[in-house]
Amino acid sequence: MHSASAEARYHPVAMALHWILALALASIFAVGLYMADLPFSPQRLKLYNWHKWAGVFILLLSVARLATRLVQRPPALPVAIASAMPGWQTRAYHATHGMLYALFFAVPLLGWAYSSAAGFPIVLLGVLPLPDLVEANKALAETIKPWHAYSAYALAGIAALHVAAALKHHVVDRDGLLLRMLPGKR
Repeated sequence: MHSASAEARYHPVAMALHWILALALASIFAVGLYMADLPFSPQRLKLYNWHKWAGVFILLLSVARLATRLVQRPPALPVAIASAMPGWQTRAYHATHGMLYALFFAVPLLGWAYSSAAGFPIVLLGVLPLPDLVEANKALAETIKPWHAYSAYALAGIAALHVAAALKHHVVDRDGLLLRMLPGKR
């Protein structure tokens, strides 16, 4: 395995945001799957509120992640890895990252728009009312609702592809690529 210390590593802030966002997204996706089929109850209402709050925080984390990426550009792929990757893998690498970033914003914004259209405002942590993104409109809510779910599934699928590719580089190729995103000295 190549020494990650010999290769450019991600900035520590980018690493922290990457792993916090990964954990938050996996958690909110699991809660979303669980709560969607619950019967109407105080527990379901509580989970929906937590889901909305987490979505807002994920949106803020995504803004911070994108800003960090724009200010502190990610390291280029090491030359040895880039030259060994077939063209389709390089294109998939860039496309996957682009889709992840787009969905980091689309999923929570669609959820917020759905909540607004359904007439259920988001009151962050139960104290800070956030503005509605659209006016209450049941027909619009029914149109937006499946798009929030589709985009969440798309994000989960692309994130799974991202994890699989990282593990392939680490376990099969043994090229040290994953080590660039792991905290600590390498």
